[in-house]
Amino acid sequence: MDFALSEEQTALADAEQGWLVKNDPLLYRRPTIDDGQARISPKALAHVAESGLLGLLTAEMGGCHVDLLVLCEEHGRAGSAVPVAELATTCEILERIDHHELSEAASGETLTLPVLDSLTSPSLSAQIDGTRLRLRGTTAPATGLPDAAQLLVVATTQDDVDVAVVVPVESTSIRALDTLDLTRAWSVVDIDLDLDATAWSPAPAGTVARLRDQLATYRAVDALGAAARLLDQTVDYAGQRTQFDRVIGSFQAIKHHCADMALAVEASRAALWAAAVSLDGSDTQARTRAVAAGAAFAGEATRTIAQTALQVHGGIGFTWEHDVHLFLRRIKVDELLDGSVSHHRRRLVSA
Repeated sequence: MDFALSEEQTALADAEQGWLVKNDPLLYRRPTIDDGQARISPKALAHVAESGLLGLLTAEMGGCHVDLLVLCEEHGRAGSAVPVAELATTCEILERIDHHELSEAASGETLTLPVLDSLTSPSLSAQIDGTRLRLRGTTAPATGLPDAAQLLVVATTQDDVDVAVVVPVESTSIRALDTLDLTRAWSVVDIDLDLDATAWSPAPAGTVARLRDQLATYRAVDALGAAARLLDQTVDYAGQRTQFDRVIGSFQAIKHHCADMALAVEASRAALWAAAVSLDGSDTQARTRAVAAGAAFAGEATRTIAQTALQVHGGIGFTWEHDVHLFLRRIKVDELLDGSVSHHRRRLVSA
């Protein structure tokens, strides 16, 4: 694949990076890190809403998944709690089902986030009884739910019909999860609802599978952003830290570590660009292969980058005050959610 970012996409990434540098999410998070789950900064949410990023994938905005990829990578690099990909994909689905909540979701007036059944332990049941829909069970972990006003529940019924339901969070039970990740809030949702015909919508065939591929891609992209940040920090540290009266970056072993990290970052980025391009296409088999390959490769690569960064930083990397552990934790959680490395390798083999 002969591919490169356009000038507009590069400018979009640069602009978002500039805003995140000026409004550092980790500085916002650090004072409350011992007080509970991370919350989305109102200023950050207002920024993505006013910039039109929430409706990026809608026909009105005309954005594509590569546009969303560069944004999500920057939010991963910054350690942001804003679930940009989830918010954008929600608006895309709302537009596909012609839902009246689209304008509120795209403007940020109502924070609406998607939830799905778990991949590893499915328990969310959807049954159509006449014109009514019954939803029972527990969703997969999702981020940002403490700040959400509504949930977009996307499920497949026992008759293999994809359905989409927008429900207020008050009609469900949200259970906070205690995870390694200190930069985002993770929760599951317990659902027990009986909905009449006006409260739910049939979704286009393949909506659930498409959303799973989107979330898997952007989970890996988030880890890529965090890994790129660790690479920059490691190179800077290696150029400053001295041992035996020499900067450690002059040692061949450290050079090799940094070179391996840089190679893994660039290779992961290329694999995930291919996945993002496939998300805009109509070939579901090609999409499955590209997403599975990108998520599996980037999942293992970013994990190795995080371990190497910790090793090169030495003792300071283990301290609470240094940011290395925050990005390492984020990468580990990204690796386990929306399909593990092993899961995506199995998908790739069978695709």
